[in-house]
Amino acid sequence: MKILVFTEKPFAKAAAEAIANTINASGNEMKLVEKGTRADLLEAVKDVEGLIVRSDVIDAEVMDAAKNLKVIVRAGAGYDNIDLAAATAHGICVMNTPGQNSNAVAELVFGMMVMMCRNQYNGTSGSELKGKSLGIYAFGQVGRNVARIAKGFGMSLTALDVFVPDAVMEAEGVKPLHDVDKLFSENDYVSLHIPATKDTKGSIGYDLVMKMPKNGVLVNTARKEVIDEAGLLKALEERTDLRYVADVKPDNAKEMEEKCAARVFFTPKKMGAQTAEANFNAGVAAAEQVIAYLKDGWNKYQVNK
Repeated sequence: MKILVFTEKPFAKAAAEAIANTINASGNEMKLVEKGTRADLLEAVKDVEGLIVRSDVIDAEVMDAAKNLKVIVRAGAGYDNIDLAAATAHGICVMNTPGQNSNAVAELVFGMMVMMCRNQYNGTSGSELKGKSLGIYAFGQVGRNVARIAKGFGMSLTALDVFVPDAVMEAEGVKPLHDVDKLFSENDYVSLHIPATKDTKGSIGYDLVMKMPKNGVLVNTARKEVIDEAGLLKALEERTDLRYVADVKPDNAKEMEEKCAARVFFTPKKMGAQTAEANFNAGVAAAEQVIAYLKDGWNKYQVNK
């Protein structure tokens, strides 16, 4: 069977080679298209049974063109670039690769936190993370890695995740919370790891951010869509002690930077999973999952119904 690896943002060379070796060793045929256009994608999917992508948009038009397509795997945790309803309607299984880039994202969280508590290294006196409180919003693979690293910094930890039992958090030395208001009001730092869903989009805004303690820092390595950007900016303008740092550049980034100066920072593009290790792990995992599905229907990480 043919497996297409289509990436507008290519895998690292070592990862691409490992993916190719994995697919070829399974007896399947790999087709690789890097930095391809939309037209390239629509042409390339016509005769493949499996598809591996990163942040590329896979919608109904792509699936209509892919008459033989059986499985799509997103090499990464987020999958909002794939139209799940369309995939289900086409009888296509969609999977992600949870956990493969979680350490990379968690380490970026702390790179950002240290940068902000040291005033972006501008030469002025900053503060330390030791003894500060950290609230983790969503306790999945990334959230758990954040908790692991935070212990090394000597931070106190709470977390909110309606899908994770209290006992799981407590076993990690994390105090469970069940109220988002408390998550924000009781923590010096809040790190967001929630997905962008109809319930979470625009859910982090003025009211929640204003509840943060003095000198509070909001860290977003999740999705920009979960932020009410106008509300956040209003809070930052009214509370000049608050700071916001994100791996997801907001639509009003220029205005935030002009009005809030050194209290905000945004990476130029999403960098959370941009490590050689995460790139390699997610790519190989995606290849193994496509192969397993095509061979015997293995679908442990299926995200559509």
